[in-house]
Amino acid sequence: MPADFSDRTDFDNANRGLIGVLEPAVVHGGDGRVVYDAAGFAEATAGHCPDSVNPNLWRQAQLTSVHGLFEVTDGIYQIRGYDLSNMTLVEGDTGVVVIDPLVSSECAAAGLALYRRHRGERPVSAVIYTHSHVDHFGGVLGVVDVDTTVPIVAPEHFLEHAVSENVYAGTAMLRRSMYHTGIVLPVGATGTLGAGLGPSTSTGTVGLIAPTLDITHTGQEETFDGVRMIFQVTPGTEAPSEMNFWFPDHRALCLAENATHNLHNLLTLRGAQVRDARIWSRYLTEAIEMFAYDSDVAFASHHWPTWGTDELLVYLTQQRDLYAYLHDQTLRRMNQGYVGSEIAEDFPMPPVLDAAWHARGFYGSVSHNVKAIYQRYLGWYDGNPAHLWQHPPEASAARYVRALGGVEAAVAKAQEFADEGDLRFAAELAGHAVFAQPDHAGAKKLLAQVFTKLGYGSECATWRNNFLVGADELVGRPHPAPVSGSGIASALTITQLFDSLAIRIDGPRAWDLSTSIRWHFTGTDETYRMELSNGVLIHHPTRRQDPADLVVTLTKRDLLGLLTGTAASGATLEGDTSAISTITGLVDDPDPGFAIVTP
Repeated sequence: MPADFSDRTDFDNANRGLIGVLEPAVVHGGDGRVVYDAAGFAEATAGHCPDSVNPNLWRQAQLTSVHGLFEVTDGIYQIRGYDLSNMTLVEGDTGVVVIDPLVSSECAAAGLALYRRHRGERPVSAVIYTHSHVDHFGGVLGVVDVDTTVPIVAPEHFLEHAVSENVYAGTAMLRRSMYHTGIVLPVGATGTLGAGLGPSTSTGTVGLIAPTLDITHTGQEETFDGVRMIFQVTPGTEAPSEMNFWFPDHRALCLAENATHNLHNLLTLRGAQVRDARIWSRYLTEAIEMFAYDSDVAFASHHWPTWGTDELLVYLTQQRDLYAYLHDQTLRRMNQGYVGSEIAEDFPMPPVLDAAWHARGFYGSVSHNVKAIYQRYLGWYDGNPAHLWQHPPEASAARYVRALGGVEAAVAKAQEFADEGDLRFAAELAGHAVFAQPDHAGAKKLLAQVFTKLGYGSECATWRNNFLVGADELVGRPHPAPVSGSGIASALTITQLFDSLAIRIDGPRAWDLSTSIRWHFTGTDETYRMELSNGVLIHHPTRRQDPADLVVTLTKRDLLGLLTGTAASGATLEGDTSAISTITGLVDDPDPGFAIVTP
């Protein structure tokens, strides 16, 4: 059952309640650089769908390009279209509660200024992070100062998961997110049209303030500036740490990112922990049971709201069924002996869900979500010993190309499959040719052409972006680093700061070295022991005073100075001061531009 293009409900809802827009709709950084261009997305998606865009995705891009300040219901407003995510503002007795302050401080500040222009100079009375992804906290320093005393509210374990994603695996995720979001592509019919979940990610300054209040259990009720909220914790859904919440005095339900107007990711293409479709569905069931029947509007941190109790019940029920169906049918076929790629290849959806625009795969896809469910339960190995110990990409490519009779023959065969319309296998063969001989211009050109065609046909925005960024890099276009995360480090705990150092130690170079440091932090009266042992940097809190090569007394700010190479004037060092240089000398710099479509 195809989706109905004559149904304009989403367009009505996306534009409902518009109060005002940024003029001009462009956000600049302090250095004058454009960090977000909402006008560009609106202009790019005007008119009829071109041949270079999947019609379903074109419709979604038109919807996500709608931007401005919108009224959701009396006292609740949203900034939409000025970053990948939405910022929600709830008016209290004296100020305004900010929910999810976008990706970067520049966009958050611009959004808050737009709100104040129309609603008055209300101070920020609380900040709420719905979950642990950067597009829901990164702009916090655009709405409050780093030393703010207002409550910073988040679900339990927020900081742990925010750091594991944005710091521990941050470089790899940031590099892959350039493919995922298409942020380095020009906006338009032959470039990016957003991410399906929203227009695009801003490229401003990312910061973080640690939460001061944890939401630990479902049913927890809190009041901020007179605004009553009842929370539902939903760990393991769209994020490892996430929560929905209900405003009983507004009859409004915030669904964080657990129900948006597309099929979401169970394993995002930029990389993340695999999400649990089963528990995701069950938490939506719980939200329906707890809140939906007493709500007049449901809104989320992406896309547009759904108004009307009956309408939001249909919407939430279908979203619930969407994740449950993916989970249960994947498990059913998995237990019949099918592997993830086989299940994903033939996975018809129920007609009602297939026809629902909000269940379409604009951000996630049925294909890669099915594979994610398989991975969650059984891992990367499909049980076939032939796949247990395969060669890595370069070595494998060299052997495939040799078996095909050389690079020229491999490219010719790839072209043959491309001409037949089998772009998937053409990409596989041409990819082997590029990895076997990276300087072969014909192989790179063909692979770029195949990627471009695959991108143009993709309903899923993140698939389109991945294909088109890959094509761009094959023809050698330079891509700048997209964002700065310099504001995150100060929010980390001491353990997290030491962890971020430990994962950068070059293990083989450290095999034969050993040293120890006892760190005493005066601000918190905490002591940590650090040891370099067998190529591992071990660290842990301790009450013991065991001998160490070096004893350092300092504050957390001094530690940040030592780790970043700036001043740490308050630190005192007793013992072998070379212990620090021994450790820092083993630190390996991550590569933010590592190769993906070439070796």
